[in-house]
Amino acid sequence: MKKILSHQSILTSACVLLITACGSNTANNSTSETPSSSNQSTTIPIGIAIAQTSNVALLGQEQVAGVKIAEKYFNDKGGINGTPIKLVLQDTAGDEAGAINAFQTLINRDKVVGIVGPTLSQQAFSADPVAERAKVPVIGPSNTAKGIPEIGDYVARVSVPVSVVAPNAVKAALKQNPNIKKVAVFFAQNDAFSKSETEIFQKTVKDQGLELVTVQKFQTTDTDFQSQATNAINLKPDLVIISGLAADGGNLVRQLRELGYKGLIIGGNGLNTSNIFPVCKALCDGVLIAQAYSPEHPGEINAAFRKAYIDQFKKEPPQFSAQAFTAVQVYVDALKELDKKSKVAQLQLPQLRTELNKQILAGKYNTILGEISFTPVGEVVQKDFYVAQIKMEKDGSQGKFAFLK
Repeated sequence: MKKILSHQSILTSACVLLITACGSNTANNSTSETPSSSNQSTTIPIGIAIAQTSNVALLGQEQVAGVKIAEKYFNDKGGINGTPIKLVLQDTAGDEAGAINAFQTLINRDKVVGIVGPTLSQQAFSADPVAERAKVPVIGPSNTAKGIPEIGDYVARVSVPVSVVAPNAVKAALKQNPNIKKVAVFFAQNDAFSKSETEIFQKTVKDQGLELVTVQKFQTTDTDFQSQATNAINLKPDLVIISGLAADGGNLVRQLRELGYKGLIIGGNGLNTSNIFPVCKALCDGVLIAQAYSPEHPGEINAAFRKAYIDQFKKEPPQFSAQAFTAVQVYVDALKELDKKSKVAQLQLPQLRTELNKQILAGKYNTILGEISFTPVGEVVQKDFYVAQIKMEKDGSQGKFAFLK
């Protein structure tokens, strides 16, 4: 069992599940409204707390795309046994305060049954305890740092921990170049996930019998990496590993190449987005990134998701969109199962949130990531993983993630 954090009374009176007036199926930032007549359609509100602004928006934009596709897909299939879901978006921006404010708004004003978010592990360590005290389920769509599910009984994630995924990229690099001996590591010291990820990368380097020649630190807000890059290049590494976010990571890749580094580069999960393509352009070419999702994964639901994403964005869906879609699916599937036992519209909101959390942890889900389930502490169980290599057009105008066999 998880360590239960100290509880604080958030809901001072029993309240019924907020039934909202049915409008568009598009996610929005509006608060929920109570229908004025019993013959109106109803919806079930699910909170989405992700970064829509700040430098983290490069990742959050992909998550917004994923949840909006999920909302339409599952409502077209009947929602929760005939009742549509309604996604309520709140912007967390890129810091802890933004995530806390978004969680508080979704819980206390918007009366959501559960929350998908936040974007960063750094934010999760601050915001998830807010939901834990209020006994509101949280599903992390991209929180892969060590210790996230252990935050509390109401915290789970669909994003596999970095300790499982990151080593695959190093193994892929060694397969491409068995002569790798020296490794330089860069990480964003102000980001909890990057610090957690770099520990895994550094351990993997040592476990593979490679020499870690330098560890260079930077900030996610940095744009100039000339000093760190030069220091590393002078040590003649065969492999560079970067743990950061899309904007800083993309700039670091670009500056390493501009300074003459020609070896392999591994990007961590924060670089796992096509939004880095405009940052490093043609110089993104060749970067290796481990993946927890493949657009080519078999199955009807992934085929539908992939088609919807390509139709709208004219490119293959990325991992961040896929995991956000999956987080919404977990809520939908769990709510459908719960509704069969006890009609969710008849449950008081505190009871609904508690029963929903139990159902989430007990379920098995056939998702676009493959079949997943959860351990009793809320850790996702997933079996399929991949490694992709960025392939850019020579002029840097377009790129893609090419999945390695």
